[in-house]
Amino acid sequence: MSERKIAIVTGAGRGIGRATAIALAEAGYTCVAVSRSQAEIDETANLAGHDSIAIVADVCNPTQTDAVVQQTLDRFGRIDALVNNAGIAPLLAFDQMTDAIWDEVIATNLTSVYRFTKAVWPIMIRQKSGVIVNLSSESSRDPFPGLSAYAAAKAGVNLFTKALAKEADAHGIRVYAIAPAGVETAMLRKFASQEQLPPSHVLLPEDVARVVRTCVCGGMLYASGETIYLHRHA
Repeated sequence: MSERKIAIVTGAGRGIGRATAIALAEAGYTCVAVSRSQAEIDETANLAGHDSIAIVADVCNPTQTDAVVQQTLDRFGRIDALVNNAGIAPLLAFDQMTDAIWDEVIATNLTSVYRFTKAVWPIMIRQKSGVIVNLSSESSRDPFPGLSAYAAAKAGVNLFTKALAKEADAHGIRVYAIAPAGVETAMLRKFASQEQLPPSHVLLPEDVARVVRTCVCGGMLYASGETIYLHRHA
């Protein structure tokens, strides 16, 4: 069994996920970086160091989700933290919404959170410890027009987090949701230009990663179940 604690980070190829993997590695964790892009997560694992590894997987595929968790357990013998960060946010007027797009958004942003959590849950119960951090969004309470599916998924993440934390406490497991406003990522700039949302008004991925690290490392012991909203004011 690894002497270092182990964290799985989904959507770790860039942005908040990459920054989180690096921040947790700096805090003493070995990270398992998960993404669909081999090149991106290889770079993340390299940047994180400390025996961090990359596993290519589609978070919407339950077989691949289970495989990530099993590979992590087989290699390291433990799973101490799960950061559910993978997400997509297509900007689409509701009259252009299709069943396929709706299903993909819900699967990526909400159902994947359930599946990864379901896979690590018995492991953390056996360990009598663990931390799960779910990346939500300010859109869960105040979305941009055109983000109906994304907003619905993230609102679901918030309540899933709250409900799960009530069960987790008896097992020594903590669960958090972190809901940042605009973060300087490729996802944000797909629907908000720098004129619409100046860089001085948005968070950096590293800002969010620091809060994730604080939750994982025990700096917010008494906030399990809460959705933590993050904003930057110029």
